Amino acid sequence: MSITERVIGIIAEQAVLERSDVSMDSTLEDLGIDSLGLVESIFAIEEEFDISIPFNANAPQESDFDISSVASIVAGIEKLVKDQS
Repeated sequence: MSITERVIGIIAEQAVLERSDVSMDSTLEDLGIDSLGLVESIFAIEEEFDISIPFNANAPQESDFDISSVASIVAGIEKLVKDQS
């Protein structure tokens, strides 16, 4: 599975949605993911990819990690995975 497919799977699971309900243009708000769901998603993604996401749940707007859409999350994870290898 690609990084995109894996991330969509994690986000869909956290939002209790079908994978097909999650598009690259979706925002977490569109998907009904609240702040707790966001933190759980971040933890699940970190575990899945064995990475550390530079994200501060107390100040998400100050983070270098863009969570504005599924596409931006995927792009950030792809960069972190690439930088790690």
